[in-house]
Amino acid sequence: MFTSSLILASLFFSTITTVKAHGYVQDVVIGTTHYTGYLPYSDPYYYPAPPARIIRKIPGNGPVTDVSLIDIQCNGYSGGGQVGSAPAPIFATVAAGSQVHLNWTTWPASHAGPVITYMARAPSDITKWNPGTAAVWFKVDQSGKTADGKWAATDLLTASNSIYTFTIPATLKAGQYIIRHEIIALHSAYVYPGAQFYPSCLQVQVTGTGTKLPTSFVSFPGAYTPSTPGVVWDLYTANKTGAYPIPGPAV
Repeated sequence: MFTSSLILASLFFSTITTVKAHGYVQDVVIGTTHYTGYLPYSDPYYYPAPPARIIRKIPGNGPVTDVSLIDIQCNGYSGGGQVGSAPAPIFATVAAGSQVHLNWTTWPASHAGPVITYMARAPSDITKWNPGTAAVWFKVDQSGKTADGKWAATDLLTASNSIYTFTIPATLKAGQYIIRHEIIALHSAYVYPGAQFYPSCLQVQVTGTGTKLPTSFVSFPGAYTPSTPGVVWDLYTANKTGAYPIPGPAV
C-alpha cells in the first residue's frame, strides 16, 4: 500500500505542471451528497479498479478544439473504435426542480467564456447507453457575458468558489439522463480551430411527477460548426463592442 501510494504521488506531481493550465469537473453535489468526478490523473492508477464514478471518463484536463469529432460530446476517447465516452458504472438520483452543483478545478483567469449545460434522456440503462451521433441533446442552462462584462467561466465561477449551479427543469419527465456540462474558453477563438471546449458528462436518475420532454434536439458532433456564432469570436476586440452569442440552441 505504501509503495502504491508513492507511485501514485509521483505520477500526480509529475503532471502537476501540465494540469494546472486547464480544468475539469472534480466534484458534483446533489442535495447533501458529494460525488467525486472522474480524476484523470489518479483514477487510472488505482488497483485493482478505480472508485465508481457518475462522471464519464476523460483523457485529461485538456480541451477539444475540433467540433467535428465525437470527442466534443463528453471529452471521451475517439480511438480504438470507442464512440464518445464510455458509460460510467453508477448514477446519482436528483429530483426534478432541484439544483446540481458542479465544482471545477481552479479555472485560469485568461480562459474567459460561457458555461453551457445540456441533457439527453437515455432510452435504456444509463450505465450501458452511449448516444453516439444521434440528435438527443437539449439545452437546459447557459451563462455567457453579463451586461457589465463579467464572464461565466472566469469572473462568476471564481466568485462562487469554482462551483457552477444549475436547476433540473421542474416539469422534466422522470428517467435516466446524461448531463453534458461544458466551458468554452475563448482566448484563442479569433480563428478556427481556436475555441477550446471542455465538456463533462455525468449520469443521473431524475425523479418526480413531471411529464415534459422537449421537441427539438441537437447532436454532438453537429450542434456546433466552424460557422456557428460564438465558435469564432475575438475575445480581445469583439469583447469590447458587443454581446457574446452563446453557441447552440435556445434553452
